[in-house]
Amino acid sequence: MRIAMIGSGYVGLVSGACFAQFGHDVVCVDKEAAKIERLRKGEIPIYEPGLDRLVSDNARSGRLTFSTHLPDAVGNADAVFIAVGTPTRRGDGHADLSYVYAAAAEIAQAITGYTVIVTKSTVPVGTGREVARIIRESRPAAEFDVASNPEFLREGAAIEDFMKPDRVVIGVESQRARDVMAAVYRPLNLIQTPMVFTNIETAEVTKYAGNAFLATKITFINEIADLCEKVGADVHDVARGIGLDGRIGRKFLHPGPGFGGSCFPKDTLALAYTAREANAPQTIVEQVIEVNNGRKKRMARKVIDFCGGSVAGLTIGVLGLTFKPNTDDMRDAPSLDIVPALQAAGARIVAFDPEGMEEAGRLLKDVTFTKTAYEAATGADVMVVITEWHEFRGLDPRRIKDLMRQPRIVDLRNIFDPGEMRALGFTYEGVGRPAPRS
Repeated sequence: MRIAMIGSGYVGLVSGACFAQFGHDVVCVDKEAAKIERLRKGEIPIYEPGLDRLVSDNARSGRLTFSTHLPDAVGNADAVFIAVGTPTRRGDGHADLSYVYAAAAEIAQAITGYTVIVTKSTVPVGTGREVARIIRESRPAAEFDVASNPEFLREGAAIEDFMKPDRVVIGVESQRARDVMAAVYRPLNLIQTPMVFTNIETAEVTKYAGNAFLATKITFINEIADLCEKVGADVHDVARGIGLDGRIGRKFLHPGPGFGGSCFPKDTLALAYTAREANAPQTIVEQVIEVNNGRKKRMARKVIDFCGGSVAGLTIGVLGLTFKPNTDDMRDAPSLDIVPALQAAGARIVAFDPEGMEEAGRLLKDVTFTKTAYEAATGADVMVVITEWHEFRGLDPRRIKDLMRQPRIVDLRNIFDPGEMRALGFTYEGVGRPAPRS
């Protein structure tokens, strides 16, 4: 198959490289000439484990190429995937679809024969119909179908998610389009991956419903963690106790400072907005948004209370800034609420993140960045764990204690064992875990 991927950001680049790995000929298109030039040189503009190797292997084979010229890529394609950004629109929380519709207008002028135009971007229900209207209005005689194929990629595990997905959701309404999409995903059919074929609206809603449900699970266990702290229960045991119920499942029951990233915050907002427009308000989702936003802000207060009610003049070492490990993505990261609040309370912040410091440096002011986690601990009055990078679990607590001015840790991801840390002489506090009995 010949595939054009419009947009070479996170979703477009990962999807394009994976489709090339399937054996298809893929052209990734982007208007940003500097980005395309970097990709042609083998430089990957985002951090995603294994992506650099996947891109270089398929570029070397000739199956994956990069271009700024949309007409050439689209004119030869069997399927054109729209994978441009859909950020939250200022003022109302709705997804900004201007990039999607602009891409549709350009695609309309470029298609030369039967083509399936696929929305890969996360878009509200009704977007596929509008894409079809834009193309049909511009080219009444054009031969095409529109499909919806939402992505379900976890940052940090995107390649495995694409190559071994739980399911593939495809919204199509003609047999011809279904046949094209089945051919695109033929390698997954061969390993019996469930293919969920629906109409376009169902596929669009499925993406938002999936993310909203996961965001709800995270918010639920965070509120249970608050209860556990008050009554002396351990949230990890609670999560295990309920997660072993097959109806509930163990995933996404990990307490922390609140969810962030490129998907959950904007997708829950967009779903809530779309639902209100359709006169079917999603009150649970709206409450999830409110609770999560409040939680991220409260985490700074948790640190301040831990320090006796004031952090003025204290040096706080921060471990982890990105919204989750194995990514350099800072979008809606809890650190963007926590760090400025601690600074406003008079603290000096020294921070380390394995991959996110370059982006964090553009978003967080007056932060001292270090080369290692141990440097961030040096001279600190308290350490705060915000992101659970795997390498932090392997740190030597004794060395950290020797480096710190005061051996105090607020562990917002519960990566350390409370009993062990207290036995080593740390004053320690996690999330949803009982304080030691006096």
